Amino acid sequence: MRRLALVAAVVISLAAPVAADGAEPVPKTTVSDVEDEVMCPICGTLLELSDSPQARREKVYVARLVAEGRTKAEIKDALVAQYGPAALALPEATGFDLSAYLVPIVALLVAVCALAFGVARWRRDGDRSPPPGAATAPQGEEAERLEADLRRYDL
Repeated sequence: MRRLALVAAVVISLAAPVAADGAEPVPKTTVSDVEDEVMCPICGTLLELSDSPQARREKVYVARLVAEGRTKAEIKDALVAQYGPAALALPEATGFDLSAYLVPIVALLVAVCALAFGVARWRRDGDRSPPPGAATAPQGEEAERLEADLRRYDL
């Protein structure tokens, strides 16, 4: 029975890698996890879509960092150190780059407010207008001209 418990403990310890402090398991990073979040510095396209010689070198560099057991954040930091901030697909959320996140949100809010205002106005104006098909009778000189036209075409 002790042997079974010992074997189970060894299997469990090998199955779940833990961090250095033993707090939680370390997520395994793959090359494809990183490739869709970084750019080729030459092409300006996602690394997973690029096939330039520089992109191939960058993919090898990422694969080497993954093999070393680095996390996704560490790999991104290494790419920024190697190729500059243009290596990241997403802009930082500070300074002018923050506008890449704020402008679409503000535009969406403005569009929703304009649409709500337009619908409210349309519904309010719809209550005042006469129902469809309800014709108004001509008045004054217009009515006289209509009567004269009808008499002229009367068979």
